[in-house]
Amino acid sequence: MGDDMDRAVTESTEGGVRRLTLSRPDRYNTITPRLRDELRSALLDAAADDGVKVILLDAEGPAFCAGYELGSSTAAQAGENDRRERRWDSEADLRMIGSYAETWSLLHTIPKPTLASVSGWCLAGGTNMVLHADIIIAAESARFGYPPMRVWGIPEAPWIWIARLGVQRARRYLLTGDEITGPEAAEFGLALQCVPDADLAETTTALARRMARLPLNQLRMITISINQTVRHMYDPETSRLIGSLFDGVARHTQEGMDFVARASEVGFREAVRERDRPFGDYGERADR
Repeated sequence: MGDDMDRAVTESTEGGVRRLTLSRPDRYNTITPRLRDELRSALLDAAADDGVKVILLDAEGPAFCAGYELGSSTAAQAGENDRRERRWDSEADLRMIGSYAETWSLLHTIPKPTLASVSGWCLAGGTNMVLHADIIIAAESARFGYPPMRVWGIPEAPWIWIARLGVQRARRYLLTGDEITGPEAAEFGLALQCVPDADLAETTTALARRMARLPLNQLRMITISINQTVRHMYDPETSRLIGSLFDGVARHTQEGMDFVARASEVGFREAVRERDRPFGDYGERADR
């Protein structure tokens, strides 16, 4: 995959903790096929390596992950919509979306503890990814949310929101796309705790190292037993299938296609600003 300078995900290991770092800070660690493939490979390697006891996911730069790199996605869909020789193929779309959803699910299905260290924006596809981790520690600067709920998408795995927030609060945030701050994430149970940004790396690393003191077989048995219980409670596979299918459908509703057309006209960033402006949050907040 080339040297670390070319990587979307970099890796290091110390004391039984495998650190996976999203490493495109200049692009706010937005999700691309390359990031998906590198993260999948890194997670599977960590799962198979008996020298790794705990997996820690973090990110470089001012955003953990600002979601999918959607400027190119809206452009691709606009081109798709202009082609008349073939209609939208929902099954092909499901396979494409499913390849991302299955990668994020590894953070839940791997039989080793997974921790995430989140600061800055963690939006849309970023939440699809990180909410699968076993434990999240948030910085005070962290902002979670799924603004595409307002148009052009839904979460690929709705169960992760319900499992962390409960049904009623999950409805409240998914039916508005509103943001959740770092302190609110800890209060609501989306994150284990919220700490000052300056303490985030030390706090998360210390917890990962503390877990890594246990024998690997103990960590595996604990993780498997908890994950099996979660599967019976929330049926992640069905949730992921339905969420991925409807995510594709949402992009091909009339409103979704109108959003794509507007993004083609004024640019993706301006189309997003127009979508979020009535809500007064994310980039449209008066205090930003």
